[in-house]
Amino acid sequence: MNNDHSPASWRTVLAGLQMLFVAFGALVLMPLITGLNPSVALFTAGVGTLLFQLITKRSIPVFLASSFVFIAPIGFSVEQWGIAATMGALFCAGLVYVVLAALVAWRGPGFLHRIMPPVVTGPIIMVIGLSLAPLAVNMAMGKTGDASAELFPYVDAMLVSMPALITTLLVATLAKGVFRLVPILAGVAVGYSIAFFMGMVNLEAANASPWLAVPDFIAPEFNIAAILFMLPVAIAPAIEHVGDVLAISNVTGKNYIEKPGLHRTLAGDGVATSAAALFGGPPNTTYSEVTGAVMLTKAFNPVIMIFAACFAIALAFVAKFGSLLQTIPTPVMGGILILLFGSIASVGLNILVKGQVDMSLQRNLVIVSTTLVFGIGGMVLGQQGFSLQGISLCGLVAIILNLVLPRGDESESLNAEKEIVESMTKGGD
Repeated sequence: MNNDHSPASWRTVLAGLQMLFVAFGALVLMPLITGLNPSVALFTAGVGTLLFQLITKRSIPVFLASSFVFIAPIGFSVEQWGIAATMGALFCAGLVYVVLAALVAWRGPGFLHRIMPPVVTGPIIMVIGLSLAPLAVNMAMGKTGDASAELFPYVDAMLVSMPALITTLLVATLAKGVFRLVPILAGVAVGYSIAFFMGMVNLEAANASPWLAVPDFIAPEFNIAAILFMLPVAIAPAIEHVGDVLAISNVTGKNYIEKPGLHRTLAGDGVATSAAALFGGPPNTTYSEVTGAVMLTKAFNPVIMIFAACFAIALAFVAKFGSLLQTIPTPVMGGILILLFGSIASVGLNILVKGQVDMSLQRNLVIVSTTLVFGIGGMVLGQQGFSLQGISLCGLVAIILNLVLPRGDESESLNAEKEIVESMTKGGD
């Protein structure tokens, strides 16, 4: 594929289908975990990607789809206020990106890093992965995510979840070419096949489903308690977005921080998330799997992502396919999520390492340790009417501690942060 914006050809169309194939596993897994409709997620991923490409002037080869950062907050919000109120809260969370985009346009791209350096974002992302660990383990053992009920016998569940996990990690580490980019799909295929032959797959709903139908869209409702709970959650994925933009900049050799600008990419991501909420879909984020595929195939033309988005929208209306996705047994997903959630926690740890956060400094130790224990321990601040917990609480606590605690003699740490801010301004190296 040439590094230009040439008119669409059959190769461009096929490349778009390939990009959807790469993103597909994670795209549908997130809504299945949270109880959302995978067909709606396909639709909103396509719409979100199109909106992003429009706002960024069709200049960046990225695909947007379901964000795993929001799994725990969505689960809690749905339990407390229902799906419609959760969608209203997610709509407002998308607007946080837009506000941050305006601030970046005003203060420059280093603004986000100055208020949310690695010592803040690292532990927040670690909490996202580690707090979800019990969910993955419970599902792998055949239970519901909160372990309140047993869905499958323990032995049967382990005979399905462990092969799914092993397949996922083997494909991620040993496969070659584009196959290395689809470990989730491989894990689902193996786990589902085993579960099918063990009689763990119920196809009644899929058989009764029509071939074509409009997805079950859900309109948002706006509940102030749900909104206030969800708003701080947008902090972590906003920072993650900066890393994704730097990554695709390095892959293509173009400075997307400067052109079309970080303010445009942030706004595009936020509008895509808010638009998804209007239909009942999960929040959107740029997919690193697709960035890896772009690097592998040298498919730098953003038109490819537009075709991928169109394929996702079309597939959303194949009701039979959406019904089949919902027949995936819980242990299959649990096995894969063990690796996936662990990977999220590892990303947070890597942020601390790359940011050269000196944990011998008491200030850094206090921020990281308080954030981790609050998040993993399940600290709750507030009453039943309104409370802060999970990612929302961790994000606010980490930011406030970073702003109010005296820095002292941290010249080396400050120099490291200065280098990162400068790399953001220059588009990475």
